[in-house]
Amino acid sequence: MANGTLAVRDLSVSYGRAVRALRGVSLDVPAGSVTAVLGANGAGKSTLLRAVSGTLPFHRGAVDAGTVRLGDRSLIGLHPATVVAAGVVQVPEGRRVFGRLSVEENLRAGALGAPSRSEAARAHGRVLELFPVLAERARQRAGLLSGGEQQMLAIGRALMACPSVLLLDEPTLGLAPLMAERIAETVREINLQGTAILLIEQNAALALELSSSAHVLEVGAVALHGPSAELAGSDEVRRRYLGVGEDTGTEDGDAAGEITPPPALERWTG
Repeated sequence: MANGTLAVRDLSVSYGRAVRALRGVSLDVPAGSVTAVLGANGAGKSTLLRAVSGTLPFHRGAVDAGTVRLGDRSLIGLHPATVVAAGVVQVPEGRRVFGRLSVEENLRAGALGAPSRSEAARAHGRVLELFPVLAERARQRAGLLSGGEQQMLAIGRALMACPSVLLLDEPTLGLAPLMAERIAETVREINLQGTAILLIEQNAALALELSSSAHVLEVGAVALHGPSAELAGSDEVRRRYLGVGEDTGTEDGDAAGEITPPPALERWTG
């Protein structure tokens, strides 16, 4: 696995050279950390992951400016398979597994990105330790798994490539509360085992609980960023994303869809 910080600097992305989806976004995912990205639908969260993972061209998107680096290696312009080989693996939103393949065949597909057979074998043991149900369902078609089991398989398949950075896009979306908490606990365990995580999560409270730092995207730009504990205590974040308090924003600010950072967070805004 590659080591080092995943660093995004001044990243701007557009679709069809007409729709600007990201505007000058910068963030870091230090080795072994969890960094969360919050924002409403359409804020640019998934676009950010696509830019990092190299899958933007599949969505007719392009990087207009900025850099994405893992340690001293640039990831901009690399084929997605090369990004995986560099140590960055994405788990897309929507529990995308190969439904007609068995659970074991899905895991083997993930192992194609592993550095070596020996590391793939170790990763396989790690995945089954994290998700024992996948061992029980090894010969079952993935399309017949429950939603939660499919999410476990999607994460497990990504781990088979032995990433140093895991990109998680809405891992608890659509799951029952108990299953969502189980997935969250697994994300904690994956991080404790040394894998850095860039987490996109609609459940802002959960994202802030899991992460050490967080960024809030508004209309493709970073509106706030800082330690997750500080953001969780921000009246603005609590009002907009945690459902606490009454919306008392100014008319101008609301019309622009902007967040006005509280004084305690101004030094972290980007």
